[in-house]
Amino acid sequence: MINERYLRRLRVKPGMQVRLGDYHTGWAQNENLREAGKDSVKERALEILEENRAALASAQELLWASNTYAVLIILQGMDTAGKDGTIKHVMSGVNPQGCKVHSFKVPTDEELDHTFLWRYWRALPNRGEIGIFNRSYYEDVLVVKVHPDRLVNLPPGKRGKKFWNARYEDINAFERHLVENGTVILKFFLHISRAEQKRRLLDRLQDEEKFWKFSLSDLAERRLWDDYLHAYEDALSMTSTEMAPWHVIPADHKWVARTLIADIIATRIQSLDLAYPKVTGEAFEQMKEARRQLEGE
Repeated sequence: MINERYLRRLRVKPGMQVRLGDYHTGWAQNENLREAGKDSVKERALEILEENRAALASAQELLWASNTYAVLIILQGMDTAGKDGTIKHVMSGVNPQGCKVHSFKVPTDEELDHTFLWRYWRALPNRGEIGIFNRSYYEDVLVVKVHPDRLVNLPPGKRGKKFWNARYEDINAFERHLVENGTVILKFFLHISRAEQKRRLLDRLQDEEKFWKFSLSDLAERRLWDDYLHAYEDALSMTSTEMAPWHVIPADHKWVARTLIADIIATRIQSLDLAYPKVTGEAFEQMKEARRQLEGE
């Protein structure tokens, strides 16, 4: 497991004003890691990742059997931040029956005719399940804030600070309701540098098998980097709460992001102190009789 003191530094304290420039995006987050060296840190990180994959698989089985809590994992980040790869590598050991991934695309006409939270409500995990939102309702205070022309089918009015603060309040109320009713919410912002995004975009353009991942809109959105940075800073500042805090995950190196996220998820589910359902009374006697009959065949 990763040192809790280190993980606390990644957690956005409720009420603090986030400045993403204060968060490192690379592997060397402190002097101890720099002294150990990249190769040594990476080797240990991959060991921790493997340990947490196994722990997560075991924890998921308990989560499913106890049928008490649901877990909602939210992944946000700039284009190429590594959300898809994180899902693939961190969740590789879990039972697909108890894990659902939702990637939200451009809203349909039907979805636009409802409140901005409606389509996400319909995709929430059931008790006993892990749900992953690859992008989420936070897009409605990120992409939509950067592109206010996408605010459609709403009553006329100004779209200033008051409007966005009301949306942050809606999100906080939504998450509070979920937590109070048994949903554990884990929110991760995959924080990459602009230089690393450029490298990853160029990598896609240098390999024909990755051309399908590239869109000219990626370049258009990249030109709005600073606008997105400010939108993320506002969202992280306004919606990191005690019950559903944000984690700013350094993501320039994929192995760092995956290790940290796996550790946080596994540790949080294990902290729920789950237990397998106990069979007692008449049902217990029926189990004993069933075993006796099978052994006697």
